[in-house]
This record gives sequence, C-alpha cells and structure tokens, in this order.
Amino acid sequence: MTSSPGRGLLHLAAAVDRPGVYDAGPYVELARLAERGGLDFVTLDDSFARPGLDAPSVLARVAPATHRVGLVPTITTTHTEPFHVQAAVATLDRVSRGRAGWRIDVSTTEGEARLFGRRSFPTPGPAGAGGRPSPLDALWEQAGEVADVAVQLWDGGEDDAEIRDVTTGRLVDRGKRHHVDFTGSAVTVKGPAIGPRPPQGHPVRVVDATARHARTTAARYADVALVRAASSDQARAARDQLRAGAAQHGRDPDSLLVLASLLVDLGDGEHAAQPGHGGGGPRPSAQGPLYRGGPVDLAELITSWHQDGTADGFHLTPVEPRRDLERLVNGTVALLQHRGLFRTFYPGSTLREHLGLARPARPHTMTGDTP
Repeated sequence: MTSSPGRGLLHLAAAVDRPGVYDAGPYVELARLAERGGLDFVTLDDSFARPGLDAPSVLARVAPATHRVGLVPTITTTHTEPFHVQAAVATLDRVSRGRAGWRIDVSTTEGEARLFGRRSFPTPGPAGAGGRPSPLDALWEQAGEVADVAVQLWDGGEDDAEIRDVTTGRLVDRGKRHHVDFTGSAVTVKGPAIGPRPPQGHPVRVVDATARHARTTAARYADVALVRAASSDQARAARDQLRAGAAQHGRDPDSLLVLASLLVDLGDGEHAAQPGHGGGGPRPSAQGPLYRGGPVDLAELITSWHQDGTADGFHLTPVEPRRDLERLVNGTVALLQHRGLFRTFYPGSTLREHLGLARPARPHTMTGDTP
C-alpha cells in the first residue's frame, strides 16, 4: 500500500555520488550503509559532460554486494538510443533481482551534443495551443517518449518468455515476444526487446521535477518525483501540482510518490541546527536547498514535513558522503525508526515493494501482437 503524508511510513533515499572517485569500493560502502539504515534506494548521478564512471555500470557492481536497497542511476535520454536505455535498466534490474530504478534526465549543453556529432539540440516539436514549446520543453517531451517506449519494450516479453531449453538450444519462446511499433515526435522504435521482461515488470522511473519543464513528464510517467524545495509550502505546492497532473493523465495520484530533495550537512554532529535550518527549514544555496545542523534536528524537520502533507518522503544528498550518510543512518534514521515513522526492516525484496508500488501486469495485447 502506498505511503501517504501524515500517515504510515515515510520513504527515504540518499545520493551516493563521489566526484573524482574511480573505484567501485566507496560506492559499495555507501550503498551498504544506506541498506543498513533501511533506505528505499540510493541514486548515482551521471552526465555526458562530467568526467567519471558510468552510473549503471557502477551500480551493477554494487548489486551483488547488497541485498535489499534499490539502485537508481541517472541515464540521460537526449543523445541515447531508447533501446539501449531500456536494455541498461532492464539488465540492472536482473542483476539486482528487482531493485533497479532509472533517474530520467536530459542533456542541455552544446558540448554534450558535439560528443555525439550533433551540432545542436533536438528541435522543438510541433506548435501547440500555447505556441511552439521551448527547447527544454522539447527535450522533456522526448524524455517522456523514451520513458513510454521503454515500458513497451519491457512489456514486449512475457514473464515466462525465457525458457532456456538446453536440449533444443532455445533461449526464449518467440510466441511470447511481442512487436513494438512506436513513432513519436523525436523517437522511433520498431521491433521487440531482446531479453525477457525485467523482474519488476517496469523498473522504477524517477524524475527530478523541480523545474517546470520536467513536471509534465514526471506527472505522466514517473513513479517517483523529486522536488528541491527550500520550504514546506514550496514542496507541498509542487506535490499538489504533480498529483493533479497525474490525475489529468488518467493515473491514480497515489501511484506517484513525491520526495523532497535536500542537501544535508551534518558536520555539526549533535549541535543544534543553524538559524534558518532545523525548525525553520533549509536555506537556499547554489547547489540547492541546504540543511545544516545535527541528525536530531533533521529528524524533526523530516517528521514535520511528512506529517503536515508536504511530501511522501525525502531524497537526501550528503555534502560529505561518508560522514553525513553515517550520521544520517545512525542518528536521523534511528530516531525516525524509534518514533515508528520509518521501517526497521525491508518487507519485500524489490524496489517497487519498498515503495508500495504494485508490479504492473503485462497488457494482454500490444501493437503488432499476433493472434
């Protein structure tokens, strides 16, 4: 059952970004720490312009070293073929046995476009009632199309399509693989997925919906929306807008979880939060809303925002990864567990189960299915 603000358990996630780290060990350490605290999932950011390791590959390495925590890499859709995107996410879901998610993002720099031999951003789509969309609107429309066709490709193989018959050498039952024929404004995909359906059916789709341009895509396609907000009123307004958008697209608003995203600096240990933090909320910073103080005051803030309907949970980015995540787990999470607001164990094994989201049933018919 989906957790709702003001009642039930809240959801917690954390970023495990380690800029400049080129070894998998520190990422494994942070993910294990998050798992010890019962966090729903960890995220690992990625972009074409930033030097560093490939996020899906890193989390594929983290998967066998963890058992329950969800693993959510950022994968940019702008210059990546949708078939490759869905395959990477489905592979992570398989190697993690149903714990994969996908943080959808877009590429917004000419430098990234040149890496792929493109001279400019994708052109905006056709004019609508309000005129031609902005380039960012067009990029997020394309991201939505990739999210849509990814689901169609995941559903292209039935749950029992993989047979692995050694005597005949057959890997899959071709009669249980179904054709996809998708044509959007910027995306075209024809043909079935190669592998069987992912363990979760649909790995969890996450969108940072802070910017206006991303909100339509989040409301229509995301399972989890992240919102960077410096006040509870700001976060609550964004949540209400996203839930209303989900309803307009024919979705159950409770199927879209909205998490408030904060940078957290717990370097002051048990000392009270600085004025403007703690009970007064985080402060704006160049990197986003920042909470600075101690684990106890952070627990107070999380409790207040959750119980007054501000958010379904929180996505927290430690300023100093190892130090702050450890204090978050040992201090803030332990206190929330003591108050009965956060789980003390994982009730299931998949990320969708952690989030209270049902495993989608495969549609009975799809475009191109044979009788």
